[in-house]
Amino acid sequence: MTWTMDDAEPQTGRLAIITGANIGLGYDTALALAGKDCAVVLGCRSLEKAEAARTRILQQHPQATVQCMELDLSSLKSVRAFAKAFARRHQTLDLLINNAGIMMPPFALSEDGFESQLSANYLGHFALTGLLMPRLIKSPRARVVSLSSLAHNWGEIRLEDPHFSTGYNRRAAYGQSKLACLMFAYELHRRLQATQHPMLSVAAHPGVAATNLAHHFPKALTVFFPLVGQSAADGALPTLYAALGSDIRGGDYCGPRYLGQMRGPPVKVGSNRVSRDPDLARKLWVLSEKLTKVKFSL
Repeated sequence: MTWTMDDAEPQTGRLAIITGANIGLGYDTALALAGKDCAVVLGCRSLEKAEAARTRILQQHPQATVQCMELDLSSLKSVRAFAKAFARRHQTLDLLINNAGIMMPPFALSEDGFESQLSANYLGHFALTGLLMPRLIKSPRARVVSLSSLAHNWGEIRLEDPHFSTGYNRRAAYGQSKLACLMFAYELHRRLQATQHPMLSVAAHPGVAATNLAHHFPKALTVFFPLVGQSAADGALPTLYAALGSDIRGGDYCGPRYLGQMRGPPVKVGSNRVSRDPDLARKLWVLSEKLTKVKFSL
């Protein structure tokens, strides 16, 4: 049986944050949620681009509630400011979709001294989730959706040198960041289970989707994307299934059905052995708390 947005219940009265929502997967996720009467917060680096995305969403769903807030996941200062501003405006949060990311840029360090992909893709979202936890736990059906990738198979968790102080490899660094996102989703699920909290922590990946992430790829490679991949709208469906599916359980991982999870309708999928290593996940969690100085109130 294929899940579609038609299977999702109306989301009237619910509130979602989507990071990186002005373009690509994040935009299509926000657009679909707005179409289900979910109030959405577009967390974006550029408020100007967020406002443009808001305008496009309202053109299709004039009655939607869409709010724009500045959020740079590569800056812990920005993440903390966003969380404080959100908490002043809202008492609860129903959906947190940790979508924003960058893919295979040249080597750079964030303002906090973190390797840029680990910072924007994982550590910023770890901190954001922890800081928003007091609002999430007040919602009876809250879900946190962490965006991973087929590239979680490319990397390893470099506990001793996560920021590639020597021998930077952009592919390995991207793989590490997406493996970390997936391990975070599983570890947060285990911690929620231990406290018997009903919140769900789940993960999703888009397969191979036509998004802006590939702009650091060699042009010769990008010509093959349309042959094996799918649109951003279709790539967003695993995220939406993870966020809204009635059969989703904590710890589930959703992705496309066909061509080695590269394209197709959304289904529950598996992940590699390393991603499911609880001992490594605990060590990653401790490292993440140390780097971000954020602890979770579970």
